[in-house]
Amino acid sequence: MDPQQVNNPRVPEQTHPTAARSQSWVAADDYFLPAPPPVPASYSVNGERVYSPDTGGPSTPLPAYKRQMSSDSTSRSRTSTLRDRSLVDLNDGFVPAAAEEAMPFNIKYNSSCYTVERLADFDDLELRPTLVKAVHKLMPFVTVAALAASFGYFGFRIYCTLATQRARDKIYPMAWVFIIAETFVAFPQLFYAFYSFLALRSRKRPKLRLRGNAVPTVDVFVTCCKEDIDVILDTVRAACVIDYPRDRFRVVVCDDGGSEELRKAVGMLQTCYTNLLYWARVKVKGKPHHFKAGNLIAATDMVATLPEGPGEFIAALDADMIPEPEWLRTLMAHLVIDDQMSLVCPPQLFYNTPKGDPLFQSLDSFARVQEVIKDANGVAWCTGSGYAVRRVAIESIGGWPTGSLAEDVFTSSMLLGHGWKTAFVHEPLQWGLVPDTFTGHLKQRTRWTLGTLQTAAKLNFCLYGVGARGMTFSQRLSGFLFPVDNLLRMFIAFAVVAIPVGLMSGKVLVLYVSEDQLRWQIRLCFLGFALGRLAEYITFLPSGYRLARRDFDASLWMIPYNAITIVQSFILPKWLGGKPMAFAPTGSLTSELNERDIKQRAPLWKRLKIIIWDCKAYIHLVYVVFTVTAVALAFGRALSIKGDVSAQYRYILTHICWPPMLWVLSAIAFTVPVRYAIWPPTVPDREELLDRDPDTFIAHPKRESKQTKWSKLTLFHEAVYVAVTVYTTLAFVATLIWH
Repeated sequence: MDPQQVNNPRVPEQTHPTAARSQSWVAADDYFLPAPPPVPASYSVNGERVYSPDTGGPSTPLPAYKRQMSSDSTSRSRTSTLRDRSLVDLNDGFVPAAAEEAMPFNIKYNSSCYTVERLADFDDLELRPTLVKAVHKLMPFVTVAALAASFGYFGFRIYCTLATQRARDKIYPMAWVFIIAETFVAFPQLFYAFYSFLALRSRKRPKLRLRGNAVPTVDVFVTCCKEDIDVILDTVRAACVIDYPRDRFRVVVCDDGGSEELRKAVGMLQTCYTNLLYWARVKVKGKPHHFKAGNLIAATDMVATLPEGPGEFIAALDADMIPEPEWLRTLMAHLVIDDQMSLVCPPQLFYNTPKGDPLFQSLDSFARVQEVIKDANGVAWCTGSGYAVRRVAIESIGGWPTGSLAEDVFTSSMLLGHGWKTAFVHEPLQWGLVPDTFTGHLKQRTRWTLGTLQTAAKLNFCLYGVGARGMTFSQRLSGFLFPVDNLLRMFIAFAVVAIPVGLMSGKVLVLYVSEDQLRWQIRLCFLGFALGRLAEYITFLPSGYRLARRDFDASLWMIPYNAITIVQSFILPKWLGGKPMAFAPTGSLTSELNERDIKQRAPLWKRLKIIIWDCKAYIHLVYVVFTVTAVALAFGRALSIKGDVSAQYRYILTHICWPPMLWVLSAIAFTVPVRYAIWPPTVPDREELLDRDPDTFIAHPKRESKQTKWSKLTLFHEAVYVAVTVYTTLAFVATLIWH
C-alpha cells in the first residue's frame, strides 16, 4: 500500500489545551522531577536497554519470521486471519528501526497491511507452566465431586433434622438456623466452585504481537483526579515511550481534578513528547459529572475535534498504572485480527503490595484464576485500566455508559450485550499501586461492590432487556451470578453472627435420631470439606494456594462494610441517609495515618482510634469478643453435665467443635482490621521500588517489587486452617472406630 503523503497536522498554539503553559516553569516541590531531555534512542527497563522504535537509534530485534495479516473478503465481518509466511532473511533477525515510512495520524491503514506475530500458543505459558496447566485441567471434575459432596452433606443434615423433629414431635428452630449459617458461610467457595465448573472449555488465547509501523491509530487516555503528580508523570512518561510508532498514538492526560500544577508539568513534558496532550473538562456545578465515565466521555469528544481527528482505538490507563513497553502492541494484535473484537484488557498488577498482603490487595487470584475462567466462557470484563477498545464499538452502544461507579464492567457488559466480543490477555503489561491506607482500601472495595450492583440493576441482572439482547448464555449467567454473589454476602453477615448466637443460646444445633446418623453427618462433612480443599488447591494453583485462603478471609471481614454500603445505597430512603456511595469513615481525618511508612507512621493510639472507631472496626472487635464469650459459655454448659463423660463430649462435639469449626475461621478473619492497626506492614518508599533511567527519568517497577512476599503472618493463617483440617480428619477417623 502506498500511503497518502500528507503532513501530520498539529494543533494550533492558540487552540491547544496547553497553550497557556509556561516553558520556563520549574516545580517548587521535591516530588517533581526535571523535564527530561529529548527522547534518546534507548532507555533502561529493569537493567535492560529498550530501543525507541522511531528515534533512529540501534536496530530493533525481531524474529526471523513473521505472520502476515490477510483480509477475507467473503467474511461478513471482514475478520482478518493469520497465515504463515515463509522464513525470510531479515539481516540475522534485525531490521532497521525506520524501515517503514511514517504515516500521518489522520490516515488509516487497510487491515490487510497489519503484521501480527504469533509468539506462543498460549499467552500465559510463563505464568502457568505445563505441569500447572495439566493439573488445572482436573478442576472441573474435582469441583463436581466437591459440589456433590457438599450438597450431599447439607441434604443429609436436613434429612436428619426433619427425622428428629418427627420422632420427638418438636421443632428445633436453632438447628435450622445453624444449617442455614453453615450453608451461607460456605457459599463463596461453593459459588466459585460452581462457576469454575462451567469453564469446561479450555482457554486458548495465543500470545500475539503487532509488528512494524503499519499500525492503527490510538488515543491513550491517562485518567487522573487529584492523585500525586509524581505518580501521574511516571505513568505519562512510560506511556509516551511505549514500543509503538510515535506518529500513530497520542497520550492525553485527562485531568478530572483540574490541577494547575499538573497542567504545567505536562506542558514541560510536551517539549519532549510531541504526541502528548493535556485535557481538563469543565464541570458545571449542579450537573452530574459521572465520575470516571464522565472524564472518558469528555476526552473522547475532545479528541474528535482535533485537526487530525480521533484515533481508531482508545486505550486507557489509570493514573498510577505504568505500562510495559510492549503493552499496546500486545493488545492491538488481538484487536486487528478480529473485526468483532471490541475490547481487550490485561490484568491489573501491583508493585507496592506489602509483605504478607494482610488486606489481600494483590488481586492475583482474581487475575490469574477468575478472569481466566471468565475469558474461557467468553465473558472477559474490562479490568478498569490498561485496556484498548475499538472506538466504533463505543459509539455503537451510545458512548461510554453512565450511572455506575464500575464504568469498566458496565462498558464491557454493554459491548457483550450488543454482540461484540471482549478478550482478557493474561500477560503482565501494567503495574500500579494498591491503596496504601486502610481507609483507601475500604473505599476501593466497597466502590467495586456498589458499582457491580449498579451495573446489574441497569442491565436487569443481564436476564432481559436491550442491554442483554446479544449476550450468550454464559455471558447472561455471569452477569447474573456475580452481582447476586455480592447481594448474598449480606446474608453471610447474618450467618457469621448466627453461629456464636447459637452457641450462646445453649439450644440443640445438630439433630440425629441414632448414633449412625451422627456418624454419617460427620463423615459427609469431612468428605465435603476434604474435596473442597482439594478443589480449592487445584483451582487456585495458577495464583498460589495461599492467595486463595486470603481471599476467603477477606470475603469474611469485608462483610460489614459491604453490607453497610448495600443498605445505605439500595435500601435506606434518602430521609434516613440513604444515597449511592461507597463506604466512608466517620469523623474528620485531618491527617493520614501513614501506617505503612515506618518514619511517618501515626502512633498506635491514633491508628486504633481511626481504624476501630472511624472505620467501624468496632463491629469486628465486638464480634470476636462475643464469639469467644459464647464458646466459653458453651464449654461451661458441657462441664456442668455431671456423671456422664460421654454426654459432655457429645455436647462439645455438636456445639463448639462441630467440624469444621466455622466460628474459629470467622473469628480469626474478623481480627484482621485490629491486627492491621496494631501491626501495620512496612512498605518502602515508592522510589525504592522503581528502576528509574537517570537520563530520561522513565521509571518501571523493579523485578523484586513485582513479586508477592510472604511473612510469618501468612504461616499463622495457614496453621489455623491446617489445624481445623486435621481436627476434621480426626473426627472422621473417630467415626470409623467409635461404636
